[in-house]
Amino acid sequence: MANQKVGVIGLGNMGGGIARNFKKAGVPLMVWDVSPEARNKFMETAGVEIAAPGVMAAQCAAMFYVVPATPEIASTFDGADGVLAMAKKGLVVYDFTTSDPVETKKIAARAAEKGIAYLDAGMSGGATGADSGTLTLMLGGDKAAFDRTEELLKPIAKQIFHIGPSGAGHTLKLIHNMVCHTIFLSTCEGGRMAEAAGIKVADMIKVFNMSNARSYASEVRFPKHIISEKWDARSRVYNLRKDLTMAVKTADALDTQVPLGTVTRNFLNVAMDQGMTDTDFSHLYPRFDEIVAALSKK
Repeated sequence: MANQKVGVIGLGNMGGGIARNFKKAGVPLMVWDVSPEARNKFMETAGVEIAAPGVMAAQCAAMFYVVPATPEIASTFDGADGVLAMAKKGLVVYDFTTSDPVETKKIAARAAEKGIAYLDAGMSGGATGADSGTLTLMLGGDKAAFDRTEELLKPIAKQIFHIGPSGAGHTLKLIHNMVCHTIFLSTCEGGRMAEAAGIKVADMIKVFNMSNARSYASEVRFPKHIISEKWDARSRVYNLRKDLTMAVKTADALDTQVPLGTVTRNFLNVAMDQGMTDTDFSHLYPRFDEIVAALSKK
């Protein structure tokens, strides 16, 4: 598969880094984004073709969707020039969205009817991991198709796990994000309490990182984005709320209880009510008390 062409659809914070790592590895590459501005960043790049999804499907061994959710993928599937109509034999589609597993299974079934293998691929590592090619991937779907194309994932991921059938990758991603975001808010809570006690947040984080309270939030988020006052975690509050909303919905469908995840979802709802929809989520820390006060009135 080394010389097989791949396509990347969605060239934002995550997709842009993924595309650049394919290019760096010398993989023949096609790219697309609905934004002309995003496409233009690759326009003069040698070895990279700008092509609509249907054209990609006719030429690529694998396509990687790095878009917000399932509807954006579905919009490229239909019509005479869509993916389903134009796909070459053996095409494998990797869905790198964070999506409702129920919807993932539906679109995977549509793809299967046309002989297209569709794998849901939850990602961990954020924009930094996408830039460095060190993502962790959790995959659901056709194991044979995964085995056939796993080598293509090496330029963009350091750890790759095939979890189970269709929907398993996206289910685990929702669980992962629910836990990750809940830990982040718990660390924010601890930081506000430390400050009230006259303890520096930087000192709290140093202790956490040498003890059992360490986490990605303490090791990366706080030092790089909050204590540094750079406020550049590169994801919006909206994205966190979207993840938690789907996680709680999925838990309900599975008849499992997620009270802490639900509180996190409610907190993010209030943050959006406070006008933070498009705000970098690192700003949840300085506004933590304000959001809690509004939450308590709900």
